[in-house]
Amino acid sequence: MTHALFSHRKHWAARFGTAPFLPMSRFEMAALGWDACDVILVTGDAYIDHPSFGMALVGRLLEAQGFRVGIISQPDWHSADPFRALGRPTLYFGVTAGNMDSMVNRYTSDRKIRSDDAYTPNAEPNKRPDRAVTVYAQRCREAFPGTPVIIGSIEASLRRIAHYDYWSDTVRRSVLMDSKADLLIFGNAERALIDVTHRLAKGEKITDIRDVRGTGFVVPRDWKPAENWIEVASTELDIPGAIDAHVDPYAMTPAAPTAQTPEGTAPVRLIPKAERLAMRQAIREHTVIRLPDYDQVKHNPVLYAHASRVFHLESNPGNARALRQAHGERDVWLNPPPIPLSTPEMDAVYDLPYARAPHPAYGDARIPAWEMIRFSVNIMRGCFGGCTFCSITEHEGRIIQSRSEDSVIREIEAIRDKTPGFTGVISDLGGPTANMYRMACKSKAIERACRKLSCVFPDICENLGTDHAPLINMYRRARALPGVKKILISSGLRYDLAVRSPEYVKELVQHHVGGYLKIAPEHTEAGPLSKMMKPGMGAYDRFKEMFEAASKAAGKKQYLIPYFIAAHPGTTDEDMLNLALWLKAHDFRLDQVQTFLPTPMALATAMYHTEKNPLKKVLGGKAEAVPVVKQGRVRRLHKAFLRYHDPDNWPLLREALKAMGREDLIGNGKKHLVPAYQPAGTGRQPEGTRSPRAPAGRGKPTPGKPAAAKPHAGKPAPAERGRPPQVPRHPLSQRRGGGKVR
Repeated sequence: MTHALFSHRKHWAARFGTAPFLPMSRFEMAALGWDACDVILVTGDAYIDHPSFGMALVGRLLEAQGFRVGIISQPDWHSADPFRALGRPTLYFGVTAGNMDSMVNRYTSDRKIRSDDAYTPNAEPNKRPDRAVTVYAQRCREAFPGTPVIIGSIEASLRRIAHYDYWSDTVRRSVLMDSKADLLIFGNAERALIDVTHRLAKGEKITDIRDVRGTGFVVPRDWKPAENWIEVASTELDIPGAIDAHVDPYAMTPAAPTAQTPEGTAPVRLIPKAERLAMRQAIREHTVIRLPDYDQVKHNPVLYAHASRVFHLESNPGNARALRQAHGERDVWLNPPPIPLSTPEMDAVYDLPYARAPHPAYGDARIPAWEMIRFSVNIMRGCFGGCTFCSITEHEGRIIQSRSEDSVIREIEAIRDKTPGFTGVISDLGGPTANMYRMACKSKAIERACRKLSCVFPDICENLGTDHAPLINMYRRARALPGVKKILISSGLRYDLAVRSPEYVKELVQHHVGGYLKIAPEHTEAGPLSKMMKPGMGAYDRFKEMFEAASKAAGKKQYLIPYFIAAHPGTTDEDMLNLALWLKAHDFRLDQVQTFLPTPMALATAMYHTEKNPLKKVLGGKAEAVPVVKQGRVRRLHKAFLRYHDPDNWPLLREALKAMGREDLIGNGKKHLVPAYQPAGTGRQPEGTRSPRAPAGRGKPTPGKPAAAKPHAGKPAPAERGRPPQVPRHPLSQRRGGGKVR
């Protein structure tokens, strides 16, 4: 049974009222009159009391339910002592790595350690361990044996089954096995967290809580919730479309004898469609799918790709079934995903009494993540794009959950009136995808039954509502507020949706772009785009035409800055060469480029690891092979194609062009990709390549225009998309953001 988010009776500790900040010390607890915390949240981020940060949103939500919540932020994990700072919680420890996966946060796509951490005071690096959820959970267990430990956040969510780990180049077990946690809450955690916390407060044991959606746990191999549950092997289900034990539509059932039916004769009845669907749903609700065992997916790439395919097909809350996967003598059991929040529930979550500031313990320390989002507003969550390299759909789901216009306006007013340093500019009204606000399937019945991985690939679904009017109205109302000078849209914007609404494009371009709009076609070639589940360049060209026309009409000089991914599965050297030629033809010289980063559980990561395509059937010898770039030198080459204009890359590009039989692209004319000369002090100086056009010591040629803006200057870019890390605004996600259009 699913409860409304705020339908529970408050816990007795509600009498203590609201804390100015959730306490991080015994001194603060004493000031609040507490002798203990009911829940202690352990996080790898600095504590900022703002709904964009997970520990704040979860903590304030539990506080609103009447629980006393303390926070242990970025503890020294080398001993258990820092985990004893607030004493033993009466209910449980809640463990999160923070807004980002700790491995993505710390390492680049080349597995090099980053020099800073946007979620730490003064951007200090190395303030959290690798695989922080596992380490923190073990330390909590060591600090207070017997206290329940619940794990969550993006890191736990993306590691809930056996998964490929890019940093160790191995398939690792579910994080439940390594962390020894009692419960894992995945996806948007609010509903599950409140249900579990109230049940624990009533005395229920955590080992008995096995029926909450959005949770995972470890059980014996022969365990099932009830006798009427059915187990189905996933290898029987690797087919496109609906995956069901179909009810025979022509089945006849006995009915009572009638005057026309002799006694002892069984009449027949045609089963109505509604009844057949109800029977099918009843079967689904008591069915668990057994994925291949951990040892099988570890050693068999085809079975890994198959497990990834089935896992993603079972992601719609309307029809998903439970999953289980054996790890040795025990199983990891995953209940179906959580039911999305309604608009009133979303409003209530974002209307909680956040201090909207870092905890005072940090003093004047600079926290880049806070500086980036303090003037932005999150208007929705979820994404139905389904891009294979992105974690958002896997974590937040593809059903859009939107706040009301009134709630968003209230938050803008709160920023205006209460946030220090506000100059009248709202830096973003957005979310995972800025223009999916209030978009949904036209039919709830179709939405519940749908098993597509994307609503916009290979084309926009005919059942998808793409009305931008609610968003346009919100923009107009927001920028009309007294004291608000400018509203910028910096979140990812789906341009293949935007072209359906010329009015929206006009509104966006004339009022909400600050000179440059970053757009992410990701590639120009059909091969990689099909593996990304991204639209072709036709949609980009249409949007570019509309963007330029609207800019001209507004009398503004504005530019689109495209984003591309190098070395994505499905990409060949020829694909990257063609992309480089496209960039040169359009006079783009990219400043910052991204190499694909395989994040746990993403479909593109399954392609990278297995070299198979899980978007199609993979069993029975039918798996489609996917070209994958793994060698460091080739990954550097693909990245170099994106920066064809950088002299440091010219030696590598010349060598590759010769090997590809494209020496015609080496020379000093406009038709050439790279010159034959090499400026002194750059690249690897070939003998006899100096040119009178670029004598030694002259430096780099002058860039063309439009000059590449420095995307994300001072901002980390989105990690879940194979980019360096970006600051998510939703606490339980690893979100895009940062001013690009998808």
